[in-house]
Amino acid sequence: MTEAADGWRRTWAVLCARVVLGLIFGMAGFDKVFNLTPAGHAERYFTGPYADSWIPYWLLWSAGVAVPFIELIGGWLLVAGWRVREAMVGLGLVLMLVTYGHLLANSLYDFSGHVIPRLALLVFVSWVPREVDRLSLDGWLARR
Repeated sequence: MTEAADGWRRTWAVLCARVVLGLIFGMAGFDKVFNLTPAGHAERYFTGPYADSWIPYWLLWSAGVAVPFIELIGGWLLVAGWRVREAMVGLGLVLMLVTYGHLLANSLYDFSGHVIPRLALLVFVSWVPREVDRLSLDGWLARR
């Protein structure tokens, strides 16, 4: 196989991983912002379930309202391939927050269906050198 063909295989792999990860987060964020609402998300998944934890109400509320927007914006940035590093940082922080929350509620929580697939895609997309992601807005802007 030629070096050019191998390069395009890697480009295609990172495109698929980036877009799938972006769709997972982008659609989750869309649902939380426009259907559940950020306030509803905060009440349902943060202030209600963790009211008796060590975490102050204001912090639970702030995180619960912010997460849908980070998922929405970060996910669609990944789909477009624009500001990928910034989107990955935000989404990585969301995954760490979600992981801590699940472990706080249940120290034996099964992450195999929710966190691990997203984390694997996030690590892969983050690990690949940016110049390999030629089919992105970031790649197009870098070549201009």
